[in-house]
Amino acid sequence: MTSSLSATSSPVDSATGQPARKVLLGLIGSGIQRSLTPAMHEREGGHHGLRVHYQIIDLDRAQVDPSVLPALLQSARIMGFDGLNITFPCKQQVIPLLDELSDEARAMGAVNTVVIRDGRTVGHNTDGSGWWDGLQRQLPAADLSRVVLLGAGGAGSAIAHAALSRGVGELVVSDSDARKAEQLAASLAGHYGADRVTSQSDVAVALQGATGLVHATPTGMDKLPGLPLDENLLHAGLWVSEIVYFPLETALLKAARVRGCATAHGGGMAVGQAVRAFELFNPGLTADADRMEAHFRELLTLRRD
Repeated sequence: MTSSLSATSSPVDSATGQPARKVLLGLIGSGIQRSLTPAMHEREGGHHGLRVHYQIIDLDRAQVDPSVLPALLQSARIMGFDGLNITFPCKQQVIPLLDELSDEARAMGAVNTVVIRDGRTVGHNTDGSGWWDGLQRQLPAADLSRVVLLGAGGAGSAIAHAALSRGVGELVVSDSDARKAEQLAASLAGHYGADRVTSQSDVAVALQGATGLVHATPTGMDKLPGLPLDENLLHAGLWVSEIVYFPLETALLKAARVRGCATAHGGGMAVGQAVRAFELFNPGLTADADRMEAHFRELLTLRRD
């Protein structure tokens, strides 16, 4: 295990002069050494007079697989952790190990945040709400009447639930795996109505009459560069929301802006997730989204240097 980037919190709460409350958090997943989440939580905690230690628990680094999840959760309880973030490949596997699920986590079938209180574990999912918060900060006037979701995986599923529960009129799910798109659309239709959700494997057809596009596949990441669709399908009447943030300026966003699209970068979702998780871990505190986004951008700059 390796510790996260250093915190800026003080051992004394400057407002009260009392020793700062300690908060112990962790991130469980594979290949997560580059995660910016620990540093964001530690810095924001310091602004609230907290001493936050956020531990990276990398399954790859430890050369183990998700079968160790029961032991990790039990250890977190014993050691007094306040909460855990959960990422690939553990978001589904952790569910049967928890005492309770939020409504969102149950509907999505995935957990990315576990709050630990009095020895009990409660699973939440802040992926969808994090994406929505990021979209609202960057594109508050986005036309939500007909939105295409490109990518029917875990992130896409979370975004789909958030979109439909928060005002998107019609959602079209598209994926290179047509069966996956059909299955997600059928599941969503059961929650929100068949008249609001369809699937379409042909992106060009899906985008006909669309007002917005949400990209929820790994294409465009540093390790998987490129465009997820034909750039000629983009036009000025379409807003584009990205979830990739390594790099923040993806090929899709560059192409979209050239064609006059309003855009929302993937950092909005990353920050939104962290904001929601911070507030779940620290009841009664309100995270400053603008401050956390500024810190996020600072961290990205440091990673590029």
